[in-house]
Amino acid sequence: MGKRLIPPEPAEVHEVMLRDALEERYLAYALSTIMHRALPDARDGLKPVHRRILYGMRLLRLDPGTPFKKSAKIVGDVMGSFHPHGDQAIYDAMVRLAQDFSSRYPLVDGQGNFGNIDGDNPAAYRYTEARMTEVARLLLDGIDEDGVEFRPNYDGQSKEPVVLPGGFPNLLANGAQGIAVGMATSIPPHNVAELCDAALHLIDKPDAKSKTLLRWVKGPDFPTGGIVIDSKESITEAYMTGRGSFRVRAKWSQEEGARGTWIVVITEIPWLVQKSRLVEKIAELLNEKKLPLVGDVRDESAEDIRLVIEPKSRAVDPELMMESLFRLTELESRIPLNLNVLVKGRIPKVLGLAECLREWLDHLRDVLLRRSNYRKEQIEHRLEVLGGYLIAYLNIDKVIKIIRTEDEPKPALMKAFKLTEVQADAILNMRLRSLRKLEEMEIRTEDKNLRGELKGIKALLGSETEQWSKVGEQVRTVRDIFGPKTPLGKRRTLFADAPEHDLAAIEEAFVEREPVTVVVSEKGWVRTLKGHVADLAGLTFKTDDKLDQAFFAETTSKLLLFATNGRFYSLDVAKLPGGRGHGEPIRMFIDMEQDAAIVSLFVNKGGRKFLVASHEGQGFVVNEDDCVGNTRKGKQVLNVEMPNEARTLTTVTGDTVAVIGDNRKMLLFPLDQVPEMARGRGVRLQKYKDGGLSDIATFDAKEGLTWKDSAGREFSATIKELAEWRGTRADAGRLPPKGFPKSNKFGRGME
Repeated sequence: MGKRLIPPEPAEVHEVMLRDALEERYLAYALSTIMHRALPDARDGLKPVHRRILYGMRLLRLDPGTPFKKSAKIVGDVMGSFHPHGDQAIYDAMVRLAQDFSSRYPLVDGQGNFGNIDGDNPAAYRYTEARMTEVARLLLDGIDEDGVEFRPNYDGQSKEPVVLPGGFPNLLANGAQGIAVGMATSIPPHNVAELCDAALHLIDKPDAKSKTLLRWVKGPDFPTGGIVIDSKESITEAYMTGRGSFRVRAKWSQEEGARGTWIVVITEIPWLVQKSRLVEKIAELLNEKKLPLVGDVRDESAEDIRLVIEPKSRAVDPELMMESLFRLTELESRIPLNLNVLVKGRIPKVLGLAECLREWLDHLRDVLLRRSNYRKEQIEHRLEVLGGYLIAYLNIDKVIKIIRTEDEPKPALMKAFKLTEVQADAILNMRLRSLRKLEEMEIRTEDKNLRGELKGIKALLGSETEQWSKVGEQVRTVRDIFGPKTPLGKRRTLFADAPEHDLAAIEEAFVEREPVTVVVSEKGWVRTLKGHVADLAGLTFKTDDKLDQAFFAETTSKLLLFATNGRFYSLDVAKLPGGRGHGEPIRMFIDMEQDAAIVSLFVNKGGRKFLVASHEGQGFVVNEDDCVGNTRKGKQVLNVEMPNEARTLTTVTGDTVAVIGDNRKMLLFPLDQVPEMARGRGVRLQKYKDGGLSDIATFDAKEGLTWKDSAGREFSATIKELAEWRGTRADAGRLPPKGFPKSNKFGRGME
């Protein structure tokens, strides 16, 4: 028989509300993401992973100028001692610190393939090597002199710095990107010399505002150059509030070729844009015929960037061609600014420019005080030891005798010469070679020098003015190392205003110019057919719908739609549906009220004059250019109130108006009796007892009036034959000549 298994005692079960458990766990996760992963510290501008990489490199003694070490060794040490996360994450972070196109002032000096601006991956960490740059050395300067606080690492086996001494304004100089929980940060890089100048002003005038500091800090300075095209006002606003964005454009120039040909060469692209993806995107747009002004794109880059854009023809305006590229590709990029950082390493907060620099300067002062106190303690300890040495020299024989004869020489020495424990230990640990005659002089000199240094440190610790003066010196040193005349410190990003272009010209630059036929059904469905199609017999429509009108246009044309509510709406032919379907309702493209219908739809040619009229018989002459509105809501031109509605529109050609009502009465009068207006109700054109206006036409008295009947046959009458219909505006008129269509329409349509 086998043993009977006794089930274990059930552990104590606690009931917890799911909501409470989730809230607690999610809050813990959110805090860890905000504090230990995504947001940089305002003082040294680093996230924990970067800080640990630099400290790990410091422990490996990878200072600038020393031999490189394998990246695998660095990643392994950092992961084992400080950062218990994925090795790939650590290596990726280190690679970004070494890329001169990602970091404005690289903190890591890499040897081997560290990736490129095309977005190609770096070599694996077993192939690459690295060491620190001068910038990283500045950030770590003073870490061995108790410059910053240390905390136990994740397993408590060693210690790591809470923050680096940060003798370099890294937060703004190199920037940072990060997405935490419920908050994010996005800080573009800046120019160090400018930041140092602003910081020096802040030391002189601690209450200076961000706006004042923009005298030095003009805006971001990207490692890849480019041109910022924002207005001064929006840049100022961004730095004052800590939130905003910058429009950055590629830098280009025009190169002349043989026989009047030319190309555009792009030498700088916006920050964080992958060049290969950019070229692919331009090629894709070319294939889709979305860049009609561009002929071809080539990447001729070697060490430097050189993208060549060929125009479709030499007649193309280069500025307009580039404008179309800026609009559709990442050659213009919007880089956000969100100065969300950890203040004092604990509180996430959005700061303005002045507050960011203030945090850095205050940190420099704290580090200075800590280092000074550390040095003071060291000097005081050394002076105590030197005092003991002097006593030993002056009584050398007695000291030797005590050491040789006493079983416990330490207490005996302390008693005989009134020494402290530190001094007694120092004497007992002294080497025999230190008993030279010269030594006494050296001790006295060192003692004198140290006392002089100690006096200076005490003066520094006692005076805030001294402290700030010392911080100012430190900032000036950084400014000199990375001054505007140095290759690394020279400003790369320029500022300019975006060139002003006619909107219509820009819109046209996006559309290939091709002939089309616009087809509108009676129910208001619109579509375009490729080419100028004269025979529309084969067209199909939805049930109960049929052709209303069709006319020729081009893909670059704009259409004007006049509706019964007296509004004109603008439509782009390029945006209308093509293909084999029935099209789409015209209301999809404009905000037209449900009870409004189309009076007329035609190509906007510009410069013409229209005679518009309402059902009640009121109207006026309006200039075509005054009818164009840029919004979906259209532009009110003829004022009408229900049940009255806009009834007709005709192009003004000639000097005489012909108007006919529903009552089948026609009237002719001179055009100069109708005023020209941009908007209004108009004047009465014809008087009606019942019904209203049916149609209107204009013509030249010399040439006579023509009309078409329902079968499309054309009739005409000379002004003499029409004598009895001539009158003045607002007359009632009389029945039309024989043969006039029963529809009471002149049947002329839009010319």
